[in-house]
Amino acid sequence: MIKEPLGAGLNRLWDVEDVVVDTTTEFQHLVIARTAQGLSLFCDDDRQSTEFSQLTYHEALMVPALLLADRVDRVLVIGSSEGVVCRMAVAAGASVVDHIDIDEEAVKLCAEHLPYGYTQAELAAAEQGDGAIRVRYTDGWEHIRTTSERYDIVLVDLPDEREEEAQHNRLYGEEFLRMCKALLTPGGVVVTQAGCQTMWRNGTLIRSWQRFNDVFGTVAYYGSDEHEWAYLFGRADEVADPTALMTERLPACGYRPETIDDLALLGNSIPPYLVRHSLA
Repeated sequence: MIKEPLGAGLNRLWDVEDVVVDTTTEFQHLVIARTAQGLSLFCDDDRQSTEFSQLTYHEALMVPALLLADRVDRVLVIGSSEGVVCRMAVAAGASVVDHIDIDEEAVKLCAEHLPYGYTQAELAAAEQGDGAIRVRYTDGWEHIRTTSERYDIVLVDLPDEREEEAQHNRLYGEEFLRMCKALLTPGGVVVTQAGCQTMWRNGTLIRSWQRFNDVFGTVAYYGSDEHEWAYLFGRADEVADPTALMTERLPACGYRPETIDDLALLGNSIPPYLVRHSLA
């Protein structure tokens, strides 16, 4: 059984039928196990993705960014060990997808054991830079700080920001968002997994909403109606109606989503009450 923390005094228990991997990498405790939702990935006891719901999660993260960006040719992904969003970017027409992850062991284990995301052959090719996807194992902060590349989409997909001190918390901060913004091409988009919209676990989302509004000229929100996670999208310039723009572009998107349509974009674009009023 895995005990997943959801908030103060609140935990979720996962029945585990079969443990495939249970290891401590250089950066985290990682478990891949079979649950009622199929093969599932846990990092430091937090569920990251499951065979059952991963497509809903990853499309909510990537599809609005594909639609809000003025072009999709060069994409940077920080984290997202499974590689699902990298494959989506290529399907949408990207010619370069730089995938940066600090935890080489985690990426390799995901490719070996999870039935979604990279295959082992795809990962091996990406590690060699053979194809559109180029995988590098390094610190995302340092890559953002030192790269001279420019991107149409910068996507950050990490475990939720911790209330306690954690190595990855700095990749949620305003300084990091400004560094991401500096890498954008005109009309480019920064997107991040921004936490949970429920009122008992919304600290990350509220902080991220405040930071995005301090940094970007346009901020768009997508809160999955079939998952418990929310996502924020920022453009440096001002777009009068980002939801209308995304809806207009959906039919021509090179990647065809299975879990998002025009009504989902419209219905899931309003942040929760507590998040919206946190700026007051």
